[in-house]
Amino acid sequence: MRAFAMALVLTLIASAIVVQQPAAQTPDQTPKTFTTAADVQALLAKAKSDHKEGQTNVLEPILVLAPYRANLEYRTGVGPGAVHEREAELMYVIDGSGTIVIGGKLVEEKRTNAENLSGTSIEGGTSRKFSKGDFLIVPENTPHWFSAIDGTLVLMTFHVPRTVGSPH
Repeated sequence: MRAFAMALVLTLIASAIVVQQPAAQTPDQTPKTFTTAADVQALLAKAKSDHKEGQTNVLEPILVLAPYRANLEYRTGVGPGAVHEREAELMYVIDGSGTIVIGGKLVEEKRTNAENLSGTSIEGGTSRKFSKGDFLIVPENTPHWFSAIDGTLVLMTFHVPRTVGSPH
């Protein structure tokens, strides 16, 4: 089952790369197109080490090929809700469990950067429990928020930019 799950993730990533020509690389986006299971464990150890008290999320890059990036997310608590206006977000639960709310409206919405919004929580939306081995996808321009995290949550997240020429 684990091999199937990872094969599915890699197929989705490869499909997204074929759909859109990558942009020029910047120094902080040096291509990294292969990561071993041992590398992922080392990234998890680094995330744990880098985690500071009061911090809810630590990101470590798993794979990078601009404009694509797969991250390891080490979450220890509930953080703000988010909307990625121009990207869908694919998630694979490496370890842990919790509840995500998808849809609805951000509470106390504010602009995080040119393409993202955040808020303290979400009103409305659909709650869904998830656990180790589950996959989730959040469509672009859709509010989402981890409303509960049971202990520690480790995710692989992959932001999928809108394809060239698609409507805004």
